Amino acid sequence: MQKPNYKPAVAKAYGTATPGQIPQYLEQEVLSWSKEKVILKMYDLFIVSAKKGDIRKMNRVLIELMGALNFEYEETSTRLYRLYEYVQRLVFQKRFDEAIYIIKELRDAWNKAFKIEEV
Repeated sequence: MQKPNYKPAVAKAYGTATPGQIPQYLEQEVLSWSKEKVILKMYDLFIVSAKKGDIRKMNRVLIELMGALNFEYEETSTRLYRLYEYVQRLVFQKRFDEAIYIIKELRDAWNKAFKIEEV
């Protein structure tokens, strides 16, 4: 499996399309993250964006999460896809607290499964 190019994602996450505007140390740190940590940080970005009410960014995160699903594991990926779709509906209905709750639960499960961060 080919490692994805995270540079555009780094630029999107920090609200700039110009990679040169991201501090190099930060860009290098993000590029060194595992796929599991990138997903964890996408959940974090969703939560922060939801607290700010940034619907556009929340939607972009959900689209990235949907695109990252591996459908070789059909049942799990399909369930996650449907859950992300449901969260998307919550976002467009401006039911941010419910959306945050679901994403936090997924984040905690992801973190626990891959032991990414100490709690």
